[in-house]
Amino acid sequence: MALGPRLELRQAQSLVMTPQLRQAIKLLQSSNLEVAAFVEEELERNPLLERDERPDPVPDPDAGRGLDPLPAVPEVPPDAHAAALSDALPAEGAAPLDIAEWDNVYDADAAPIFGRGGAADFEDDPSGVEAMPAGPSTLHEHLAQQARLAFDDPADRLIATALIALLDPAGRLDADPAALAAALGCEVSRIEAVRRRMQRFDPVGLFCRDLRECLAVQLAERDRLDPAMATLLDHLDLLARRDHAALMRICGVDAEDLADMIAELRRLDPKPGTRFDFAPATAVAPDLLLRRAPDGEWVVELNPETMPRVLVNRGFHARALVRARSREDKAFLADRLASATWLVRSLEQRAATIVKVAAEIMRRQEGFLRHGVEHLRPLILRDVAEAVGLHESTVSRVTANKRIATPRGVIELKFFFTNAIAGTAGGEAHSAEAVRQRIRALIASEEPHAVLSDDAIVEKLRQEGVDIARRTVAKYREALRIPSSLQRRKEKAIPA
Repeated sequence: MALGPRLELRQAQSLVMTPQLRQAIKLLQSSNLEVAAFVEEELERNPLLERDERPDPVPDPDAGRGLDPLPAVPEVPPDAHAAALSDALPAEGAAPLDIAEWDNVYDADAAPIFGRGGAADFEDDPSGVEAMPAGPSTLHEHLAQQARLAFDDPADRLIATALIALLDPAGRLDADPAALAAALGCEVSRIEAVRRRMQRFDPVGLFCRDLRECLAVQLAERDRLDPAMATLLDHLDLLARRDHAALMRICGVDAEDLADMIAELRRLDPKPGTRFDFAPATAVAPDLLLRRAPDGEWVVELNPETMPRVLVNRGFHARALVRARSREDKAFLADRLASATWLVRSLEQRAATIVKVAAEIMRRQEGFLRHGVEHLRPLILRDVAEAVGLHESTVSRVTANKRIATPRGVIELKFFFTNAIAGTAGGEAHSAEAVRQRIRALIASEEPHAVLSDDAIVEKLRQEGVDIARRTVAKYREALRIPSSLQRRKEKAIPA
């Protein structure tokens, strides 16, 4: 067969992921904080975009009931283009346009623009600095202040400073005493003396090498470290296994005394250093709001506080296009206009898709909204995708990192997707999450003299119409961090 060049005509189809399409997919699966950060960057980068600061419209009672898309994000009326062009061009014989801005002119009659924390008359008032609240001190700062008051010898202060620097966030000290003594050029005994003295700093129990020493220091501070308690601390492994019979035999106490000792241990702090973990709690802002209409139906709507609202300033684009002289300037304006229009359209489509998917999820999980988690229905992505006419991957992206405010709290949309557990005699399937909560309720209501085994839980669930295996009950029980029936029986055998 001879080889040679030839011409062929082929027709094929391919899916091209443009940068805009890729960015739209990323916006769909991003959280409200990530979308807000992206919009802020675009506002700084694109001069044709501006924030829509108009007051929120009155919510429509029928909004969110169906699956219709949201109304388009408003833009600057195109009727203003002609007026903008006429305003941008100077009249014949007129002076050049004065583009100076007067926003920085001070008006003595105007109200002060300074809010709380500043003075309107610009006077030097030091009371403002004193009134500012001081931030919480860290663990190292708190200990350093105590070390300066506790040690007079500079060498002891140096050792204390080194120990504070080596402290982990939980309050433990894992440094090798010999290596630390060699680094500081002193004896190990002196370091140990400083360390034992610092163990009584506030909070008590810091600078210990393990859990036993930490608890022993706190018990000694409370004058509760008797021989029986010291023996209990030496056998914390038995306490973790809830082997109370062995602990009573080793410690030489009865069940009531052992219960008091365990209660005393539970009042201690195993990680005293975490008290100074002042990381501010992040407020969770839901992406969607669920409310009940006057007719009793549930209405899903976007949270206006987290929904970015931007519009395209076509008037500014028209004025800038008139003043553009070079081809590069016109190309830049055209690119910015296309980017701004695409962003507004992407945000519209994202909002409409989120509301559509969330409305279908809430419609299927109405029993959870009315009666609680025990009425949660099994749901998978394919069910919602077929109902709203989207692909499963799109539904997965929509429900990722999204939360909805319901009468039962702020819940992630992923929470409503659970596996199905078959019902007995061909009955209705049950949600795996509802079964887990039912197992928790059964164990919580059991009597001390009638602790339910996994087989007993299986029988009770089958009487309620849930066809479940014993290994599944054991897996759900371990996921809920509930001990076995043997351990619960040992624990409940001792009076609390």
